[in-house]
Amino acid sequence: MITLTAGEIALLVGGQIYCDKDLLVSKAPVFDSRLATPGSFFLALKGEKADGHEFAADAYRNGSMFALTSHRIDGPCIVVGDVVEALSIIATFVRKRLDKLTVIGITGSQGKTSTKDLLAHMLGAVGPTVAPGGSFNNDLGLPVTLLECDDRTRFCILEMGARHQGDIARLCSIAAPNIGVVLTVGTAHIGEFGSQAAIAQTKGELIQSLAPDGIAILGSYDEFTPAMINLHKGKTIIFGEKSDVEVRATDVEMREGRPHFDLVTPAGRDAVGMRLIGAHQISNALAVAAVGTALSLPLELIASSLSTAEISSKWRMEMHECEDLLIINDSYNANPASMAAALRTLVLFAQERGGAAWAFVGKMHELGESQAEQSAKIGTLALELGIDHLVVVNAPEYGSPEGSMSVHHRPTIDSALDLLEHFAPGDVVLVKASRSEQFQVLASELERLWLEKVGAIE
Repeated sequence: MITLTAGEIALLVGGQIYCDKDLLVSKAPVFDSRLATPGSFFLALKGEKADGHEFAADAYRNGSMFALTSHRIDGPCIVVGDVVEALSIIATFVRKRLDKLTVIGITGSQGKTSTKDLLAHMLGAVGPTVAPGGSFNNDLGLPVTLLECDDRTRFCILEMGARHQGDIARLCSIAAPNIGVVLTVGTAHIGEFGSQAAIAQTKGELIQSLAPDGIAILGSYDEFTPAMINLHKGKTIIFGEKSDVEVRATDVEMREGRPHFDLVTPAGRDAVGMRLIGAHQISNALAVAAVGTALSLPLELIASSLSTAEISSKWRMEMHECEDLLIINDSYNANPASMAAALRTLVLFAQERGGAAWAFVGKMHELGESQAEQSAKIGTLALELGIDHLVVVNAPEYGSPEGSMSVHHRPTIDSALDLLEHFAPGDVVLVKASRSEQFQVLASELERLWLEKVGAIE
């Protein structure tokens, strides 16, 4: 973060200052007092379960210079009407000061975090790069990430999520992105928006926000995203696997569940062999290649970075080799598109290893009235793909498609664990559901119980 005084911040946000106005902050703010460091300031947020004002003293002890609060507390503070709104004002000011910074905004119904991780790996080889460690894609996470930038930062990568129309426009008013990336418009959050067209309109707010000298990066995987070219008068790059797009993948092969392809851009052609799992990573890689193309990076650098990148975000297609059992932990989130991609990856690994394919699936949230229909389609897809065992945890909407696939309905995570006794060496297990279903616990318990069963731990 650029260095500011408490007095400057109080003036910016129109707050009442109850500390030395000359206190200096040079680190990004934190809203978890345990993460406070010398030079930071603390955001005292009121949540449903906890009030951040009660943890301000811990933040001071860990080095925070003062707290941004909604009422006066013991200790140095600046009192404002709305802490999150004040945070946005500070971030907007800092963004304007960093006029040499290139900000890349990423949105889409799926793939944002994986694309962010790939892009951070590539741009980190070019210059100092800031990217969120998790899915910091809202009114709190985005400005906090932006405030990690300083005069030395060359690139800032920001995820932009939305639950309502106008959400992305508001984030863009803070971040002023130079490059806007829309991956795809799917059906995630359709329960909130009502239709795929409404989702597209909201994702398009990123492209509408771009200045004439900004660059739009658009996927070609649905009918809505390429049409966003009409929302921007400046340069646009389309990516995908069709022959008529500017950045594309050809000669695609899957080896051990990992994509290999030739990357084609206006600069030429180069081979990519990804370390990430799943065919769905190809579109994410192409989005990153399109950003690299927009920045005029060498093709060799783009291809080599895509070939060496690893997943850095938790619970996204994490591969756990557990004594002849492979567990794929993809429990961070779930929607119909990502669920289908994960099932296809599961089948590839099971075929290569010669074991049975087990899919432990849970609820996909935020699908609204389409939840039952979309879930039933996933159940049918599992049958069509040749999944051996579909284990449905507290989600009867997946149904029980008739065929050679065994379907096991279980009411809880604990009750699903008894199926482990039927696992055999060489089997592959996928664990996937929306984040609130806590399937990371299921993945962890399956791993522990299997290692106990085979005698690897006591």
